[in-house]
Amino acid sequence: MPRPKPASTAREDRDSLGGRVRRYARVTTAVGGLAARLAGERYLGVKLDRARHAEDLRRALGGLKGPLMKVAQLMATIPDAMPEEYVDELTQLHADAPSMGWPFVRRRMASELGPDWLTRFKSFERQATHAASLGQVHRAQLPDGTQVACKLQYPDMASAVEADLRQLKLVFAIYERYDRAIATEQIHAEISARLREELDYAREARHMRLYARMLKDEAGVSVPDVIAPLSTARLLTMTWLDGKPLMTAADLPLAKRNRLAHNMFRAWYVPFYGYGVIHGDPHLGNYTVRPDQHVNLLDYGCIRVFRPSFVKGVIDLYRALRDGDEALAVHAYETWGFQRLDKALIDVLNLWARFVYAPLLEDRTRRIQTKESGTYGREAAEKVHAELRRLGGVKPPREFVFMDRAAIGLGSVFLRLKAEVNWHRLFHELIDGFDDKALARRQAAALKAEGLPLPA
Repeated sequence: MPRPKPASTAREDRDSLGGRVRRYARVTTAVGGLAARLAGERYLGVKLDRARHAEDLRRALGGLKGPLMKVAQLMATIPDAMPEEYVDELTQLHADAPSMGWPFVRRRMASELGPDWLTRFKSFERQATHAASLGQVHRAQLPDGTQVACKLQYPDMASAVEADLRQLKLVFAIYERYDRAIATEQIHAEISARLREELDYAREARHMRLYARMLKDEAGVSVPDVIAPLSTARLLTMTWLDGKPLMTAADLPLAKRNRLAHNMFRAWYVPFYGYGVIHGDPHLGNYTVRPDQHVNLLDYGCIRVFRPSFVKGVIDLYRALRDGDEALAVHAYETWGFQRLDKALIDVLNLWARFVYAPLLEDRTRRIQTKESGTYGREAAEKVHAELRRLGGVKPPREFVFMDRAAIGLGSVFLRLKAEVNWHRLFHELIDGFDDKALARRQAAALKAEGLPLPA
């Protein structure tokens, strides 16, 4: 069993006023000057080298670690949220964030497993193999030869999360002063809830076991096994899965890219339509690929569990668009939690829905996006955004936030792969015979088995 964490280290990892104050200072130092340069271009006419500015911003956020970096990753997946130069730089955050050195690793491992922690491994690599926003991963070997990955959370992350979420709330408030197309209150609430959950590696371990349960019959997808005796709330040890970064597959023959897209579609949507669960963080660092196009799904911090009625609403909207049933479309939006729906707003929501559902509505082999574009959904997002501004804006429901992000993020991956698949048939394999009551029973059983709560 994991050894108890020393009280001193536990205090360091809790949210504290001092930790938040230090975080505010670091954020201001790293980002303030960059923001001033951007403001200078807008208001003073000072020409800004956007490529250089975007690179500086990536380096600043990568050095800060924590939620700001993760929010930047999120923004980089939203169509038309920022210029292309920024998207190109910020999408690299998952790949080359600077890692913390060996002194941190020794302290963290000793605080989680005890001073003799190194004797519990046959070998442990000092250099991190992967460094991300909230933690870094080290490869190790157990005495029985099992290869494992040890994910260590950075120090003082609870304070960083609370400080950054407050900063983000201010940013959203400023944004809404000049662009009221989308109300951000529920977006902030949803991001806040998911980021706080990501700090709990014991919860992530339960998510990992949940995914192993849900995907046990998927031959093209692998989930790591949790090594419970070497895992705590701030250290997650799991079996190592060999694979290469996703984009190494971009130059493979079309048939292999299509097979990879098939496996990724199943990895994301079998849990959703079967159990009401979705992986809310589909950026490139969260999966690797084997030579046979088998997908390794690696990170389980950002998992969203939906009410069965929400999942049914997704299918209802598909059928409404297919059949031209406006009443059913309204019912679907209301089920999700959209309010103050009138015909004009429904028409705008349907613009976005028709884009997202388009590949599913056509029973033919096609790319995920038919028009050549570097960013999935950019043209559709521009039209919807303009119409929402004209109508006075919309308030997206909380549950909608990460469902939409997952759809767009995964679509972006399919766009990069240039996969040509019959998405309609893949989709119908999952929804034909759908029964929300049966989903509710499967969901309740799976969540109970892993000690996870039902969705509110």
